Amino acid sequence: MGLIYGYDIYLRPRNVARALANLAELAPPARAVPPLEITLPGGDRLVLPFTSHFKSEPVDCSTSSTLELDMSLMFDVDDALREYAQRNGHDPEAHGRLPVGYVYATIRFESLLHPGYTSVECWAATSGMSRLFEQSTNIRKAFTGLTADSGGVCCLFDTGDGAPEQVCWLNGEPIEETVCGRRFPDLQALVATWSDPEK
Repeated sequence: MGLIYGYDIYLRPRNVARALANLAELAPPARAVPPLEITLPGGDRLVLPFTSHFKSEPVDCSTSSTLELDMSLMFDVDDALREYAQRNGHDPEAHGRLPVGYVYATIRFESLLHPGYTSVECWAATSGMSRLFEQSTNIRKAFTGLTADSGGVCCLFDTGDGAPEQVCWLNGEPIEETVCGRRFPDLQALVATWSDPEK
């Protein structure tokens, strides 16, 4: 099995529509598939430039605990993205951004770490993309920026292999800490720093 690295964003449920709209802004401008209509648990409706299970049929999440998305996302080119593009025969867009995908997302309306928060878990489809997620400063900036713009409380970089998660954003500030370190001995200690999800 290959590497499955990703970024996990935690936010209040009322901010899910905003987070998905912000994620859609990272999509390439031209799409070969129809837009995807989503109904969220609270009744909010969105049209996204992604697919769900590689289909474009409307998705009603009003009685569902998760939403799955398949995405291509654009990132500003840095050295790691430039090397990735050269290895894979891709050219950056004229404005200096590179499409990367598929990136898969699982939205858990009640996150595994705290049921009062929603998680948006974005993970790479291949080992090469996983390494890119780890090495690219601009990909990390994109996900921490998405966390900030969506009112998220935390963003973790997760290697999915049992290794400690890296905390990249916490309560409004960029941060570089590791779970199982001195400041956060475990995930419960990290979650305890999050504010009340209703506030």
